[in-house]
Amino acid sequence: MTARTILITGASSGIGRATAELFLANGWRVGLLARRADLLDEIAAGHEGALSLPADVTDAGDVEAAFDAFMAWAGRLDVLFNNAGTFGPSGSIDEIDPAAWAQVLAVNVGGMFLAARAAFARMRRQDPQGGRIVNNGSLSAHVPREGSVCYTTTKHAVTGLTKTLSLDGRPFGIACGQIDIGNARTALVEDLTERARAEGRPVQPTMDVAHAARAVLHMADLPPEANVQFMTVMATTMPYIGRG
Repeated sequence: MTARTILITGASSGIGRATAELFLANGWRVGLLARRADLLDEIAAGHEGALSLPADVTDAGDVEAAFDAFMAWAGRLDVLFNNAGTFGPSGSIDEIDPAAWAQVLAVNVGGMFLAARAAFARMRRQDPQGGRIVNNGSLSAHVPREGSVCYTTTKHAVTGLTKTLSLDGRPFGIACGQIDIGNARTALVEDLTERARAEGRPVQPTMDVAHAARAVLHMADLPPEANVQFMTVMATTMPYIGRG
């Protein structure tokens, strides 16, 4: 059988990297999209089934060129893991620089839009038609952390994107789901942990990032007739229920 294909944004580190490595280990052909070419090449080294796609998700031209290169290499796109994101500055809304707000919006909403747009167009036109988009939301798509106005606002927008893509994709066999991950041990979560320590706040429980990667693989590996619309995977004792 021909190997299935996935393109992962934000693939150079954190959840994206862990997911890319798991998919490669399971025989998928994997497109690795992020800004850092050196880190992408490091992941791809020794894998014939990996393609480095250095690109900025906030640049429409970059995104289109990366998807074109992926299609030329892989032949089709079965799954997009729409993962690239940034937390941005912490603080109450009056403490946030508008330029910083715009940057978080550009990555977490604009980048998600551009990658989903590129994937949708190719899935709609490939033969056989269809595919799957998995958006990386967050527990912040449901309940906020303190001082997270930029991140929380954008992650609520991702939920709206997911629902709309699910509806608009039906005629073309394009499924869309969202994974909301809580406290996987990545550089971003470690940074939040250090901020909490510095501010004298409780440090939250975390989980191995591998659990998040396995959850994405489960969503991606479903047959076309099935879809995980929303999945929450998190550190068991983190304060999600009761938070907000």
